[in-house]
Amino acid sequence: MWTHYYSVSTIGEALELLAQHGDKARIVAGGTDLLLEMERHQRPGVETLIDLSRVRGLDEISRYGDEIRLGALVTHNQVVGSTLIRERALPLAQASWEVGAPQIRNRATVAGNLITASPANDTISPLLALGASVTLSSLSGERSIPLRDFYLGVRKTVMRPDELLSAITLPAMSETERGLFLKLGLRRAQAISVVNVTVILRLEQEQITRATITLGSVAPTVIRVPVAEEYLMGKPINNQVIQEAARLASITPSPIDDVRSTAQYRTEMIKVLVARALRALRAGTERDSLPAHPAMLWGSQQGRLTPETALSEPVEHNEQTIEVTINGKAYSLRGANHKTLLRALREDAHLTGTKEGCAEGECGACTVFLDGAAVMSCLVPAPRAHGADIVTVEGLANGDTLHPIQQAFVEKGAVQCGYCTPGFVMAGAKLLEEQPEPTRTQVEESITGNLCRCTGYYKIVEAIQHAAELQREKT
Repeated sequence: MWTHYYSVSTIGEALELLAQHGDKARIVAGGTDLLLEMERHQRPGVETLIDLSRVRGLDEISRYGDEIRLGALVTHNQVVGSTLIRERALPLAQASWEVGAPQIRNRATVAGNLITASPANDTISPLLALGASVTLSSLSGERSIPLRDFYLGVRKTVMRPDELLSAITLPAMSETERGLFLKLGLRRAQAISVVNVTVILRLEQEQITRATITLGSVAPTVIRVPVAEEYLMGKPINNQVIQEAARLASITPSPIDDVRSTAQYRTEMIKVLVARALRALRAGTERDSLPAHPAMLWGSQQGRLTPETALSEPVEHNEQTIEVTINGKAYSLRGANHKTLLRALREDAHLTGTKEGCAEGECGACTVFLDGAAVMSCLVPAPRAHGADIVTVEGLANGDTLHPIQQAFVEKGAVQCGYCTPGFVMAGAKLLEEQPEPTRTQVEESITGNLCRCTGYYKIVEAIQHAAELQREKT
């Protein structure tokens, strides 16, 4: 898929490579979009990938006065799990929770979601509403661009080939501000937005003194609706105001017909979602849609780099052997540098328990643990495994003793054709690490990235709950 692959240890190294390779190079962090596009031959000119995912310090969420800063490697799960974001930038946490599934959110970065520049991308809407800006770095220096000026059209931004997005900065919401992100998709999880909406209000003495409304998936870029925002100024949030503001928001864009929706339906849903958001903000129930203790599947390090997993020096992966620990055993994989991790595991490590179902991050059959976090191995470049620790379904059992999740799947009859089973077992095992007594909701959240064509999922959910009982009995 690519000719050259570099893993860097600093941003400076990445910028040197960008300057050297120009528009034939791309930065990869999570890679959940880029790898899929390359598999589909949608990036014919890209020959070089520059992997930032092991650069120290880029996965930080920090606060400086009234501003919040997200590094380039901050993942959607890290946003969901951040107390600071939940308290002072709630719509961003809600949007991040709607991205993909746990295995995707453990790899996919917010920066990557912005750079992809699809108007349906979930985190653009709240960040635009929050007044975010992005920092673009190159060898010639840095420049800060307000997000409202970052997009030129569908999948088009102002970034130059020699630049990378190194940080996202946004004002923290004040004590008088409330905000909410809502999304309409064609299914409950792993869905692209048909329409998404962010509404942020500043309320003083029960009157609106500031309003921001952004709409996604209804125009070539995510847009604001100033006519509705201006109408809300100085008004209370009563039913009449809500109805008129929603109507004004719906007449601003001219959405298109596509495979997900008609333009007419999108227009109607804008009205519905804006009204729903305003009613929730009036009632103070805007936090209800974000679970307090969601299933993350991110391991004890919570998806963060450690001194052991970060790189201390750059690595050029060409014909170099990938040295990796899999299920506690050292492997040397030759000829795998141009593959996905899924293919490397199956073809080079000969561990065929990890299955290829869709090869595009939709089914979860290829779920493995990468440095402790559950990921879709079909969306991870094999060179990322160099120096890493990986666990596959073959590594769950302790000798002849099954893992509780494996035993529960047998006892509860949670297996039919069995093809999807390794992915479900891996997701369930990781859930039990972080939630020894998971609720049914947490169990369902943990398998939103896993599809089964045989069952109605009832036996799978029952098995994971039973595994928690078996685990408690063993301890």
